[in-house]
Amino acid sequence: MIGTPDFKEGLIFENENGELVEIIEYQHHRKSQARAVVRVKLRNLNTGSVIETAYRPEDKFKEVDIEKRPHNYLYTEGDMIYFMDAETYEQIAVPADKMGHQRHYLTDNMSATGLFINGQLFTMELPIKVDMRVASTVPGVKGDTVSNLTKPATLESGLEIKVPLFINEGDKIRIDTRTDTYVERVND
Repeated sequence: MIGTPDFKEGLIFENENGELVEIIEYQHHRKSQARAVVRVKLRNLNTGSVIETAYRPEDKFKEVDIEKRPHNYLYTEGDMIYFMDAETYEQIAVPADKMGHQRHYLTDNMSATGLFINGQLFTMELPIKVDMRVASTVPGVKGDTVSNLTKPATLESGLEIKVPLFINEGDKIRIDTRTDTYVERVND
């Protein structure tokens, strides 16, 4: 059993309703004579919804057995994405809808982390930052680098993100996979 003193960002546990949740952020609150509470923002791992709730410091929750194993992306076929366990060389098929928008960042032989909860594959986590080429974007004009203006760009995977005006077609850029945002230009 875990309690509110064990809370930290990224902790996964089973809440009072029996749902698997992950802590996004938490904060300890106490107002003058009122009882202390821990306010928590949780992501439901099954539905993806984010909820905010408060727990008393003495509340206890059921721990879940979490194991992370390295995998490599192999290929996509229909609605299934195939990964290979880097240690056992076993192939694992993951439904594409379970990967969500992150499936747009998959490149050949990319490293990923398999998240196993209670012995069963739950999802694949991709690296936080990924390098990809810009397939198409409107050309930038000289002098446009003065301010923080952005333009739409389509990546090699078909995903469209906002990039600074100085980025051109064929440039390799680094993207944050959590927020779908441009980080920096990468030299080959």
